[in-house]
Amino acid sequence: MRPDSLERVETFLVGLIQQPVGARERGRAVRATLWVLRQLSFVYHGVVQLRLWLYRTGIFRHHTLGCQVISVGNLTVGGTGKTPVVEVFARELQKSGRNVAVLSRGYKKREPSMLRRIVDKCLLRDLRRDPRVVSDGSNLLLDSAMSGDEPYMLASNLRNVVVLVDKNRVKSGKFAIRRFGCDTLILDDGFQYLSLKHRMQIVLVDRTNPFGNDCVLPRGILREPARNLRRADFIFITKSDGAGAAALRARIRELNDAAEIIECKHCPRYLRNVFTAEQKDLAFLRDRIIVAMSGIAVPAGFEEELERRGARIVGRYRFADHHRYTQQEVIDIVNQSRLVGADAIVTTEKDAVRFPRLDRCDVPIFFLRVDIEILAGAADFQECISRICFRRHRPDAAGSRGDA
Repeated sequence: MRPDSLERVETFLVGLIQQPVGARERGRAVRATLWVLRQLSFVYHGVVQLRLWLYRTGIFRHHTLGCQVISVGNLTVGGTGKTPVVEVFARELQKSGRNVAVLSRGYKKREPSMLRRIVDKCLLRDLRRDPRVVSDGSNLLLDSAMSGDEPYMLASNLRNVVVLVDKNRVKSGKFAIRRFGCDTLILDDGFQYLSLKHRMQIVLVDRTNPFGNDCVLPRGILREPARNLRRADFIFITKSDGAGAAALRARIRELNDAAEIIECKHCPRYLRNVFTAEQKDLAFLRDRIIVAMSGIAVPAGFEEELERRGARIVGRYRFADHHRYTQQEVIDIVNQSRLVGADAIVTTEKDAVRFPRLDRCDVPIFFLRVDIEILAGAADFQECISRICFRRHRPDAAGSRGDA
């Protein structure tokens, strides 16, 4: 199946599984599909809980590497704004004197052929092969195609932090310690990665859609049941509007009565030209005719932010999450934007790393630079950093809160 066809199927299924349970869906085919997905959810739920039990009882083994391991992850698929939070933690830990490595799976990075991967696995070559080094802390060594867009973003924005990509995070953790002398490992999207013992579990919950329809995959967006939030040590409520999120906090407290809760929002800082690095203040958006272009899990939030800044959006181009743009796609959007008199095309930073080079661009393309602003629980955040950096690790309690 062609990549664009796969993306259409993916987009359709994402829209389908987010429908509320019990809603009066139209069409017999849709109802039948949702019924099948619901049954598959029961199977998936059982597999997830069995896997957790196997790790908890020691039948499946946790690996310990003799250093701090911090997991930053979520319960749901996509859209929680995890990358800026990983960036903040990595930067603050590095400033506090830690030698930090970010370990990522590298979702949708360029992979060898299926046959090559099967042969490598059978011959155990994948265990002997070093992880991909996106950044050695000083130099950016891979592009977004080879590393995945999120690891590439992190490597571009972080100095003196190693960024590695490999599905086997135990192997990449050992490599980070051996090659770069790292003493702190951050697992990007690590809540479900149980092979590596976690010192601390940090879980993100999206205020705008915390648990979807409360169903696990494939009927809902939960990777595991919401009650498993009890494993978290710190819970970040992301995309907050500053109103306190009282109802969500109460629900979180029902699921986990001990974790620290920190409320934050993703705060736009400036616009930067994708190709020239020209930087503009956010005031540039006011009363400008803008075309919005994105391939992210929740494009509506990005577009609403542009409108809050005064932009007049005359075109909205939405692609599947992690979409890798072709040169022709970008040229077509530039041409359409010129025809409607757009002052600029605005995309996200995650999208910008997947743009091909253009010899000519008649309408400037900017990405919106976003970082994290703590709204509530900032003292808890600083205490979290302090705990990671300065509290002695107790061997007899290694990652006890992080156990499955």
